[in-house]
Amino acid sequence: MPVYTCTTTMATLGEAVTQELAAEITRIHAAITHVPTTFVNVIFHELPTGDIFTDPLPAHPLLINGWARDGHPAEETTRLALDIAHASTLVTGLPPERVLVVIQNSPARFAVEGGRVLPEPGQEGAWL
Repeated sequence: MPVYTCTTTMATLGEAVTQELAAEITRIHAAITHVPTTFVNVIFHELPTGDIFTDPLPAHPLLINGWARDGHPAEETTRLALDIAHASTLVTGLPPERVLVVIQNSPARFAVEGGRVLPEPGQEGAWL
């Protein structure tokens, strides 16, 4: 259900780091939103050096864009962003200034997984 897309430049993260970061993002999301870990999707996009810019200079950030269903309390969403940002700096060794986490959301009915419209938060049991 939730989708986290992690974008950075090639060679910023290795395979072991991406696996550990995916595991941490999954653990954090499941713990805060109370959904099974099997619901969490984490994707890595590694772009060539020179394809990411900040202040128009080539940059090597870690950009994490998450999507979740509307209906979670705002405090949970803020905690989700903070915890993922903190875990990202610990796992990757990148300074906090190079990590950006954004959580976006939309109604569950705007997404389909496995051919079915997603359930509202709290209705996952019936959906399964």
